[in-house]
Amino acid sequence: MTETVNRPMAPREWGMLVLLSLLWGGSFFFTGVAVRELPPLTIVALRVGLAALLLLAIARAMGLRMPRNLAAWTALAGMGALNNAVPFCLLVWAQTRIASGLASILNATTPLWTVIVAHALTSDERMTGKRLAGVALGFAGVVILIGPDARDGLSAGLLAQLACLGAAVSYAFAGVYGRRFRRMGLAPMQTATGQVVASSVLLVPAALIVDRPWTLAMPSLPAWGALIGLAALSTALGYVLYFRILARAGATNLLLVTFLIPVSAIVLGATMLGERLAARDLYGMLVIGLGLLAIDGRALAWRPRGRAPTIAQPRRAP
Repeated sequence: MTETVNRPMAPREWGMLVLLSLLWGGSFFFTGVAVRELPPLTIVALRVGLAALLLLAIARAMGLRMPRNLAAWTALAGMGALNNAVPFCLLVWAQTRIASGLASILNATTPLWTVIVAHALTSDERMTGKRLAGVALGFAGVVILIGPDARDGLSAGLLAQLACLGAAVSYAFAGVYGRRFRRMGLAPMQTATGQVVASSVLLVPAALIVDRPWTLAMPSLPAWGALIGLAALSTALGYVLYFRILARAGATNLLLVTFLIPVSAIVLGATMLGERLAARDLYGMLVIGLGLLAIDGRALAWRPRGRAPTIAQPRRAP
């Protein structure tokens, strides 16, 4: 598949991008509902387990067969750990202590960490001056967000914010790690399904051992609805939509979803969960957004009509 680089998106593609931001921003809302009644590990195990069943059904309907060799499943297990198990657990645990909107803002630092990880571990995604400026701005936003809590000492709120940053770092490593699947000949949908299946194999037994969910009180209907939303909408449908946008508009355009997810999460958290963010949280989000714009590059590369156009340089997909 040839990536489409820096071309304007059609209205239909913008619609899909906004829908994806709602699905992924909604995951913070769904988690905010579920953590009121269930422990984090059980939530994550149910999320990936139900999503795995749905994605397997979708893959079968598409006529895709899952790989049958050990090397592929070993790689998928690594991807499942980096892209699902570790970040999902950290984010759900964090939302037992901080608002879903703040968690989503900190999670939006993923591209900042990806630039650093890609520079360190790849030869074709090196740091540039523009990216370095974006990373510096992004981390300034992080300092605005967590600076006061850091001065107050190692509190539960600070640990939760660090957990969100840990999830973002894990996603960054997953982005670089996932480059291998193209070389292995796996289709994106096979990778998406395989990583969720592999993470289910890791997490479901762990939840059974640690949480013993059969001893917990039966969740309410809103909690069950949140779990189904996490699995069916934020995970299964989210991955299907993600790879469709990737095929139609390219990875560079897909990066724009990072700007929209916190907006969706904050609006849902405020209207449905009664959460309120401090002014510094919004200031921090603004500075992080400026850093992401610098990394993305299109806003800085814009020229008024009448000036000589610049030629966009190809960007490799992770």
